[in-house]
Order: sequence, then C-alpha cells, then structure tokens
Amino acid sequence: MVQNSENVDDRIMSLLREGGSHAESGFRLLMEQYQERLYWQIRRMVFEHEDANDVLQNCFIKVYRSSHTFEGKSKLYTWLYRIATNEAITFLNKKKQRMATPLDAGESPLANRLRADDHFDGDEAQRKLMAAIETLPDKQRQVFNLRYFDEMNYADMSELLGTSEGALKASFHHAVKKIEGFVRSCD
Repeated sequence: MVQNSENVDDRIMSLLREGGSHAESGFRLLMEQYQERLYWQIRRMVFEHEDANDVLQNCFIKVYRSSHTFEGKSKLYTWLYRIATNEAITFLNKKKQRMATPLDAGESPLANRLRADDHFDGDEAQRKLMAAIETLPDKQRQVFNLRYFDEMNYADMSELLGTSEGALKASFHHAVKKIEGFVRSCD
C-alpha cells in the first residue's frame, strides 16, 4: 500500500520530535524519502557530483539539528528545499570567493567540468543546456530548474519561493529566452 507524502511527512516529523532512537528512525525515513530529490535540486545548482554530495550532507546536518524548529506551516519538502537551496547558494558564494575566472578565459568553466565529470553522461545538447543555465541569474536559474526539471507548477513554486505566480512566469520566460539565445550563439 502506497502512503501519500503528507502521511509520510507526518510520520517523519513525529519520529523526529520523539527523540532518541525514534529520531534516528525518522531521520533515516526522511533521507529515504527526500535524498534523491534534494540531490538533483542541489546538483542543478552546483553542477558537480562531489559538490552536490557535500552540499547535501551539509543540508541534512542542518535539517537534523533544526528539525525541532519545523512548525508545519508549509510542506516538509518546501522546508527541506529552502534549506538545500540556501546551502547550495552559500556553497556557490564561497566557491566564487575562492576562484576568480578571467572574463576572457574562452570556453565556460562548466563546459570543461562537465566533460571531465564521470557522473555526467549527457550529450552535447545537454552540455549546452547546462552551460546556458549557468549563465542565468540565481533567481531565474532556480525558477527554470523547478519548472523544467522538477515540472513544478507555479502555485507550488509561489509557496516555495514566496513570490507571486506572475513574477515566476516572467522569470521563467526570461530564462527560456536567455537559454535559447545562448544555444543559438553556440551553433
């Protein structure tokens, strides 16, 4: 029998709040339920497999330490997604500070990393798409990823990001136009 996600989420939070071995069981269940979705959300932001694993681990540490602060006013995944997104943004900001790439370096650093990444098995079109996504501003990248990869509707995105549906539609439209322009310029 398949349980709906709200029942599973209620069970997870109940176990986490009980503490002790129940909390460990709840945390394992939470990881089983959400690890893959969060990994891919983070991966689309940081691009590299190892970086995504590091960010995901930091995300789960934060979730474990702060599970008692979850009030249930939003869906559990919404709360997890916000933590994962904030961790990914923090990681990217730290990475930007550590490395300065010259503007005239030629090919995108992402394209070079994707070619060398054993965990990325995409073809040239996927490489171009990922390189195009890298050029988007953070907000547009986030909206594009949610809509294109996660197929999230605008109402759920609005709840998740705290932005109006109209603004999200505009961000997605602008992101698509920028991606199309980038891909055309590569051809």
